[in-house]
Amino acid sequence: MESVQNIKQRFEIIGNDPKLNRAIEKAIQVAPTDITVLVAGESGVGKENMPRIIHSLSHRKHGKYIAVNCGAIPEGTIDSELFGHEKGAFTGATSTREGYFEVADGGTIFLDEVGELPLTTQVRLLRVLENGEFIKVGSSQVQKTDVRIVAATNVNLFDAIEKGNFREDLYYRLSTVDITLPPLRERKDDIHLLFRKFVADFAHKYKMPPLKLDENAVLLLQKFRWSGNIRQLRNVAEQISVLETNRDISAATLQSYLPEQGSNLPSVIKDKKSENDFSTEREILYKVLFDMKSDLNDLKKLTLELIQNGSTKVQETNQHLIKKIYGTKDSDNEIDFEEEPRTGLITTPSAEELYQENDDNYLFAETVEEEETLRLEQKEIEMIKKSLEKNKGKRKAAADELGISERTLYRKIKQFDL
Repeated sequence: MESVQNIKQRFEIIGNDPKLNRAIEKAIQVAPTDITVLVAGESGVGKENMPRIIHSLSHRKHGKYIAVNCGAIPEGTIDSELFGHEKGAFTGATSTREGYFEVADGGTIFLDEVGELPLTTQVRLLRVLENGEFIKVGSSQVQKTDVRIVAATNVNLFDAIEKGNFREDLYYRLSTVDITLPPLRERKDDIHLLFRKFVADFAHKYKMPPLKLDENAVLLLQKFRWSGNIRQLRNVAEQISVLETNRDISAATLQSYLPEQGSNLPSVIKDKKSENDFSTEREILYKVLFDMKSDLNDLKKLTLELIQNGSTKVQETNQHLIKKIYGTKDSDNEIDFEEEPRTGLITTPSAEELYQENDDNYLFAETVEEEETLRLEQKEIEMIKKSLEKNKGKRKAAADELGISERTLYRKIKQFDL
């Protein structure tokens, strides 16, 4: 079994932190087996080194090693990428394609950002873990594969399980062995070592003298939070190496290259409204609906009294309802309900008259004609019959005479079964 120090030199891993050493030890111990491994840690801590160590020390080291970034593949194509597809399985599938699990048969697949997998793909992956079987997209034939899976994630999978974004059974299949890499801020003694390694590499790359930090700059380097971890540290080292002509770096110079704590992080936006927000909205909606129902009931009551008792009496006794439902006009505070001289039917003001001053009001009108319904229908039937007889059954001529469209006449004929 290789030592931790040999592995560090072989894979260019810098640092002596006990947590880092323990993570490498676990990788060395599980490598000879086919146990599924889950590597956890923040973005930029170097999780990609663990599957490479495991593969190189396993009996699969002569087989294929494929690293897949699950978060970088669109949801619509990830099944095809992982498991392959048949010709014609979907638009653009002009030929049969082998997926990563078929190509890596006998080797190792590293699934980075496994927490980003869609739920449908998680089901397929679970089947591979359980019995080594998979089905290509667009096929019904079951295929077998002998692959070792090492997965990595920078999200809390327990939180994802609670939210329904990750399958619990898949989590326990992936995490047979957990390897956790510590963030850079917990490896303070390693930060300066890493920085010196990076500036030496960039000095060689850009053919310039290496940088050197003074004591205060080293303290500042170790004090900084490094939310982007090793990746962020390497980025800062490259910027300073390229831009600074003075190779002796003070704390003030280093500070100018460091973002304000937290300023380089995206804002956290709640994806769900709080319970109180929904409760408040629901109460407002209920109030609006009850007010609408109350107004509608008042309108029904007023309309029925208008029909039964006549307009003059109603205006005198129901001014509060009239004002509430119809509003008022500038000229006077009453709304006139005129009585037609010949028919005796009651007419209401037009919409334009009712809403001259308030466009936001809505008139909810429902005519209650309990006593008149049968009489009106009978009159309508008689008029339609007479018009059809007069025009010898010609619907167009009858419709013109009645002042309605031919379509409306046809509907009335069907309605009254004429």
